[in-house]
Amino acid sequence: MPTLVNYSGDDDFCSGGSLYANPIDSSLLLSLGSHVDVYCPPRKRSRISAPFVFRGDKFLQQKQSSIEVLPDECLFEIFRRLPGGQERSACASVSKRWLMLLSSISQAEICSSKTTQSLKTEGGLVSDESLKLNKEGPLPFSNDTEMISGDDLEVESDGYLTRCLEGKKATDIRLAAIAVGTGSRGGLGKLLIRGSNTSRGVTNLGLSAIARGCPSLRVLSLWNVSSIGDEGLCKIANGCHMLEKLDLSHCPSISDKGLVAVAENCPNLTDLMIDSCSNIGNASLQAIGKCCPNLHSISIKDCPLVGDQGVASLLSSASYVLSKVKLQALNITDVSLAVLGHYGKAVTDLVLTGLQNVNERGFWVMGNSHGLQKLKSFSITSCRGVTDVGLEAVGKGCPNLQQLSLRKCLFLSDNGLVAFALTAGSLESLQLEECNRITQSGVLGAISNCGSKLKALTLVKCMGIKDISLGLPLLSPCTSLRSLSIRNCPGFGSAGLAIAGKLCPQLQLLDLSGLHGITDAGLLPLLERCEAGLVKVNLSDCVNLTDAVVLAMSRLHGKTLQRLNLDGCRKITDVSLVAIANSCPLLRDLDVSKCAISDFGITAVSGANQLQLQILSLSGCSKVSDKSMPFLGNFGKSLLGLNIQQCDAISNSAVEALADRLWRCDILS
Repeated sequence: MPTLVNYSGDDDFCSGGSLYANPIDSSLLLSLGSHVDVYCPPRKRSRISAPFVFRGDKFLQQKQSSIEVLPDECLFEIFRRLPGGQERSACASVSKRWLMLLSSISQAEICSSKTTQSLKTEGGLVSDESLKLNKEGPLPFSNDTEMISGDDLEVESDGYLTRCLEGKKATDIRLAAIAVGTGSRGGLGKLLIRGSNTSRGVTNLGLSAIARGCPSLRVLSLWNVSSIGDEGLCKIANGCHMLEKLDLSHCPSISDKGLVAVAENCPNLTDLMIDSCSNIGNASLQAIGKCCPNLHSISIKDCPLVGDQGVASLLSSASYVLSKVKLQALNITDVSLAVLGHYGKAVTDLVLTGLQNVNERGFWVMGNSHGLQKLKSFSITSCRGVTDVGLEAVGKGCPNLQQLSLRKCLFLSDNGLVAFALTAGSLESLQLEECNRITQSGVLGAISNCGSKLKALTLVKCMGIKDISLGLPLLSPCTSLRSLSIRNCPGFGSAGLAIAGKLCPQLQLLDLSGLHGITDAGLLPLLERCEAGLVKVNLSDCVNLTDAVVLAMSRLHGKTLQRLNLDGCRKITDVSLVAIANSCPLLRDLDVSKCAISDFGITAVSGANQLQLQILSLSGCSKVSDKSMPFLGNFGKSLLGLNIQQCDAISNSAVEALADRLWRCDILS
């Protein structure tokens, strides 16, 4: 016979559905007065309390049961059994705690799809209703103002997912979100971190999450991240064995230990860039050379602990695959250059900058070792060991050299430049910048003796180049030269320009910007001798040139001219614009900033039906006013960029009206 119990509210009652399997059994409940009479079979006390507790004639509402009461160990087991990446990403949006737990699960610890599918069939693990997920996107964390928003998701680039975190966006939370969100989509392929959040910056914890969740990571770039050290880099090395490119810049907490771990665990490494890492030294470079047989590119800059031992070991170990080498501001000596000259059999691109301890002997040995047979591009900056003897040896030892750039080589003179030109039969491009012992005689001699392959010559800020009087030997013209650029060389004038015109009859690109000394008399002979037809001309800040030059250029080269820069040529007037409008149908880029042009010239240019300008700059033209704006609207079908800054006679209303007509054009005003 059932037992009737007088319930006074001091004990629990059964919860979670009806008390009776059959409605007839409800007769067992006899009365409901001031006390509640309930049929209560003997049972154990419920582990989770009911939402309501009765106290006599009162009842209190308790906090609803939550999955949050489970310890991290239980949540970890639940999360690693979630059926897919979408479910894991949804759970990561609930709270920071769940996100960090999910980011601590490596790919190897996630249960197989068969296991998770069976669990899902039996009742599921965590329902969307219990998590209250937003189907349109992840929710903000309940205890944090930070969101995993759509802006923080990865973009696809170069065939794999790429993510870049800069400044205040670089935090461990975002790295954890990236690790969780990309795991089911093939994983992150490229990660770039630029700077760090000042209060909650990226640490080893965030990088460890990437290592666990993104084993397919191929490219890692860390710039100005002092809070990441060897621990984080070791995690990447142990978890991301497919790493191919590593870029470390201003990372003082990373030492040889972290880089050695990368060398030992990432055999596919092809590109290594180290910049201003004060604790990286020779040991790590030795490990890279020994363990990374596919290394193709190495760049080491401003690392005080790196010396001959590390560089020489790396160069000799990777002699058959290493093709690009950049060494800058290192404490290396002639020994490293000797090793480079002997073992650099595969090197095609070489950059040497700021090597103060390398002398003439180093460059001489490097050239005479005859190991740089495949070298095509060579750039030297601020190396006092570059002398006439050293440069001549380089020319002899590098028969396939095509591009040479010499910057701030203070001990190089005309003799060395001409001797190099005689031996470098494959040279196509020569650039000299701030080589102040080079004179006009040396430049003209190099042009005449470089053979039939030289296509481009660039001279920048060479103070030793000055016009010379008569007495030059008979020089052979260089018919292969297509590009001549002489910029900011104050001593170069009309006499030198006239001689250059005789030596370079096939010019197509001419840049004489910043040459205040040249006049119409020097430039006109050059224009007349250019047989191939000029395509791009830059005469900016040549203040002594007049309309006569533009008239001759339009007449002789109007059918080939595509780009013309006359910025700062104050003697250029509307006469030049009329000539351009009538004779230059292929012109696409015209800059007449700070010239003496007016509305009349703009009207002439805009009225030329054959002219299809894409870029037009009128900056600082004080005589151009609102009257020109309707005529500029005629370029609506072609104009993409218009600069009318510092044109004081143009009103804002006129600019707004013009913008409506030139809706495809970017207007700077």
